[in-house]
Amino acid sequence: MKVYLVGGAVRDQLMHYPVKEKDWVVVGATPEFMLSQGYQQVGKDFPVFLHPRTREEYALARTERKSAPGYYGFECDFNQSVTLDEDLKRRDLTINAIAMSDKGDIIDPYHGVDDLHAKLLRHVSDAFIEDPVRVLRVARFAARYYHLGFKLADETRLLMYQMVKRGELTHLVAERVWQELHRSLDEKNPEIFIKTLRLCGALAVVLPEIDALFGVPNSVHYHPEVDSGIHTLMVVQEAVKLSEDNMIRFAALVHDLGKALTPMIKWPKHHGHEEGGVAAIENMCQRLRIPADYRKFAVMVSRYHLTIHRLSELQAKTIVNVLEKTDAFRRPVLFDKLLIVCEADAKGRGLEVDYVQARQWRWIHNECLKISARDIIEQGYQGEAIKDELNKRRIACVNLILKSWKPDEK
Repeated sequence: MKVYLVGGAVRDQLMHYPVKEKDWVVVGATPEFMLSQGYQQVGKDFPVFLHPRTREEYALARTERKSAPGYYGFECDFNQSVTLDEDLKRRDLTINAIAMSDKGDIIDPYHGVDDLHAKLLRHVSDAFIEDPVRVLRVARFAARYYHLGFKLADETRLLMYQMVKRGELTHLVAERVWQELHRSLDEKNPEIFIKTLRLCGALAVVLPEIDALFGVPNSVHYHPEVDSGIHTLMVVQEAVKLSEDNMIRFAALVHDLGKALTPMIKWPKHHGHEEGGVAAIENMCQRLRIPADYRKFAVMVSRYHLTIHRLSELQAKTIVNVLEKTDAFRRPVLFDKLLIVCEADAKGRGLEVDYVQARQWRWIHNECLKISARDIIEQGYQGEAIKDELNKRRIACVNLILKSWKPDEK
């Protein structure tokens, strides 16, 4: 039995990139032997074991043969005779097909180290086309290493395109699409995930609501970048600069889905796209089984982002109503996240923007939070009268703030 460190841990170590987790491959062992050594088996389709002390994953070396369409359509062979080279050959990219021995020696049969130096994302073999998840994984790696100058090899892009044309991506399960999308949002350049999928035709299959934005024009007066798809990617870039919160980044990605539903005859205007985008977000989240908190927040951003932008046009009563509708008084942190997405939206046009609205909304919100329902109750108000009085005092508070603003603050 021999044990090797494999995959991302070796890749990132060679790149001097943070190593998040370690995976190991075991050559020359059986499931029975692993169990006898105290390892805990967790894999059903092929034997993966947790180390009794470190809880890191140890997988038996294996080969794979395509037996049916989709992610699960594989037959695995993990007998003791499977070699390390055979195990590495089934992996997606050459930079992920590098192993390291317990002595620190590098085993690199598919020239992954050369591709690391060349900054290329290249598939290991033609077996790449057998697993549709690999298209999403490559797009995620493109997003992860874009800032380091990595590019996708032309021949790999061609294979991804062929997989799309063959309909292989229609077999992807929802959980894997969301998993890869969610993980891409963690990266420095999640917009590259979207660009990579679009360049091989995969975006229209896995995220059609986002793909539909490309080619839909906005008024050049408000959007110098014009294209709604390009604007969306720019907003995501700005959201990355403003926050590490994936919920914020996801909402930035889907905030304008309603624009893809605007009839062409009405272009470049998109009246009502805020509410129009709600159904698209709901459908996308349901199809991909996206968590409810992500869905609810994205819907709120779609509905209210233009209203947040137009604060200077609103009356005090409307402002208080917006704070109530966005649950700002009960969930102030969520409201602050809404403001961050709106700031990203305002800046996602390639212009230098001082988004004063965020400061103004926070000022109003903080002052309104100081108005206590307890004080109203102590003054003798009861039942619905409490709510009415609270609303009146908040409106009065906002009116005072609006009157106090200097001309350059409006």
